[in-house]
Amino acid sequence: MKLIIVSGRSGSGKSTALHVLEDMGYYCIDNLPIGLLGPLTKEALYEGAGHADKIAVSIDARNLYRELGDFPIIHKRLQSEEVDIEIIYLDAKDDTLLKRFHATRRKHPLSSKSVSLKEAILQEKALLEPIASLSNLYIDTSDLSLYQLRDQVKLRVLGRTGQELALLFQSFGFKHGVPSDSDFVFDVRCLPNPYWDTSLRRFRGTDPEIVEFLKKHPESGQMVADIVSFLETWIPNFQNSNRTYMTVSVGCTGGHHRSVYISEQLAEYFRQKYDNVQVRHKELAQ
Repeated sequence: MKLIIVSGRSGSGKSTALHVLEDMGYYCIDNLPIGLLGPLTKEALYEGAGHADKIAVSIDARNLYRELGDFPIIHKRLQSEEVDIEIIYLDAKDDTLLKRFHATRRKHPLSSKSVSLKEAILQEKALLEPIASLSNLYIDTSDLSLYQLRDQVKLRVLGRTGQELALLFQSFGFKHGVPSDSDFVFDVRCLPNPYWDTSLRRFRGTDPEIVEFLKKHPESGQMVADIVSFLETWIPNFQNSNRTYMTVSVGCTGGHHRSVYISEQLAEYFRQKYDNVQVRHKELAQ
């Protein structure tokens, strides 16, 4: 059976992710106590749960503190019981979570008369660390709209079979910060910058004008070749360690030209080797 655990801090988008998985045919349970993971999977495995061969559960900090600490033991036990288990961990920057709670006026589950909202958000991060440390897929939702988050979950999970690697190439701008969900980060700011050609400034890295500009410079081709060589060497090692998701982030100054072009080139190359390869242009999506 397939089990996806969705976790993360309150306000990060767990409910949205669970709804997406439900639309994809998963039997979904919100806020499941960790202690019930074992009985749930046994029911599905041994009692013939029918439609529940694909299950998704949401686990958050409302669990007992002791149970959260025991999660690595439960996780290891499930892996030995023929359960194909994946953990999707959602998070966002502290300031973003604060703004979301202020906007919705919802009460944080850990806040109280003696614990402020900011303190509750920090406490929750520490409590969920045993789950976060074992996650297969980490998604930073700070800059994602509701619809973008839905698309992210759908793109990354849909179509994966077994231990097949889902590979995402993500362009970004260093002036906006390095994406926290990156597994590898490559800096391409040393390449010629089309921004300084005023006739090219308005175009994006996917436009023929920028593609032609960068292809004229041999440094661009050498950069792609060097990154390909590195990834071809190390991706198999991560796969051998049971990694099923990988995010490769490529950054330039603004995230509109060079990083977009290089990400597209890398995705084009690796689509010949892997079935599940996606591209996301972080700054172009804003």
